[in-house]
Amino acid sequence: MAYINGRWIETASQLEVINPATNEIIGKVPVVGKTETIEAIESAKEAFKSWKKTTFPERVYYLEKVVTLLREQHEEIAQLITKENGKPIGDSRDEVESGIAYIEWYAEEAKRIYGDVLPASSQNKHLIVKRQPIGVCAAITPWNFPFSMITRKIAPALATGCTVVLKPASATPLSAVKVFECFDKAGLPEGVINLVIGSAQEIGNEMTKSEDVRKISFTGSTAVGKLLFRDSADTVKAISMELGGHAPFIVFDDSDVNIAVEGILNTKFGNSGQTCVSTNRIYVQSGIAEKFTKALTKKVSKLKVGNGLDEDVDVGPIIDQKSFDKIMEQIEDVRDKKGKIICGGEQYANNTGGKFIQPTIITEANEKMLIATEETFGPVVPIFTFETEEEIIEKANHKHYGLAGYCYTSDLGRAFRVSEELEYGMIGVNDSSPFVIQAPFGGIKESGLGQEGGKYGLEGYLITKYISFNANY
Repeated sequence: MAYINGRWIETASQLEVINPATNEIIGKVPVVGKTETIEAIESAKEAFKSWKKTTFPERVYYLEKVVTLLREQHEEIAQLITKENGKPIGDSRDEVESGIAYIEWYAEEAKRIYGDVLPASSQNKHLIVKRQPIGVCAAITPWNFPFSMITRKIAPALATGCTVVLKPASATPLSAVKVFECFDKAGLPEGVINLVIGSAQEIGNEMTKSEDVRKISFTGSTAVGKLLFRDSADTVKAISMELGGHAPFIVFDDSDVNIAVEGILNTKFGNSGQTCVSTNRIYVQSGIAEKFTKALTKKVSKLKVGNGLDEDVDVGPIIDQKSFDKIMEQIEDVRDKKGKIICGGEQYANNTGGKFIQPTIITEANEKMLIATEETFGPVVPIFTFETEEEIIEKANHKHYGLAGYCYTSDLGRAFRVSEELEYGMIGVNDSSPFVIQAPFGGIKESGLGQEGGKYGLEGYLITKYISFNANY
């Protein structure tokens, strides 16, 4: 359904929401199109006239009220995320906590949007730099983090005085509805936030061509990001995008193998491998390759696959048939190119109706395999070996992607050298969970533009205005 200008909009057209673990319909939401999207943009434009003039205590009041409402429904939201997304319930609870924390953070950051008074070059002038909200912002969020990606975009927009039109992923709209219900209950002024659910192409086209939308914030695939970027060029919108990744995970022979293995379990198999910062390639120095592979295989073979609502499940379903087919194609390509599958490699047998893949480890991997260059959104990972530090830098840096990378070593000098040379926006050194609300999240190359999180997340929603006063006028 749509939430436009402070009202819920019902339509005749319905979208079925499917639980990927069971293939059952868990809900239906009305969908909208061009007309409603234009209406939402107009509402946001009108609301911006007054919202941009609100003081930071007013904005903080609303954001903190939403935090309270969301916390009261913490477990309900987590259950909802798992039902429509499939991820293990523990991952969903973590996502809810992270999503709420983003709103809390930006409620505080609203107090710290500073300007400057510059030294004048002549006696009769006063020079001022102000930071002002950019205007109406269009946000498009993905299915793999259907809650936290919404709050990570809405919160800094509202904190700076912008208004928002948001389109969530069609596979996971229920989490978005829950977020907007809480904003509605918090009494946010009409038109400040608007929700449109429906065709990505139809809604996206209206967002990109509208002269009233001054910023696009998108999280999703590189291909779609490029399309939005091109379509926004005619109106020269501000763009922030977090796109695809192909993260390398480098393990040097001076690493603690057990700690590195735990890191892989977290960054590859957490969220069922369906994240943009998931490990896509493991590179292990040859001296410890056999030991590492045995230790990892032992752990991965014990991961439990199933419905994410079961408390002891580690790996949930693949989101849809298209994603499932791509992963299985990569596995077949590995077999064709003489790779060795030492764990998993098959569809996980179940009677629930969902699409599951066994957690899979590949050895004897080579650069000609699809999995060596294409992003894998699932619980499958190849192991490559290397000899020298110079060699691994060249191999780990991807021609197109530059989102996240990981390096494990006990050599401090090497840690600094490698992190400097890796061409990624975010690096975890002996750390598979470097992503926190106070730090910038974003990539380079074709993995995106701009950052979200921390004080850096405010920048994309602000313009810098310079004002020179002639005091002798």
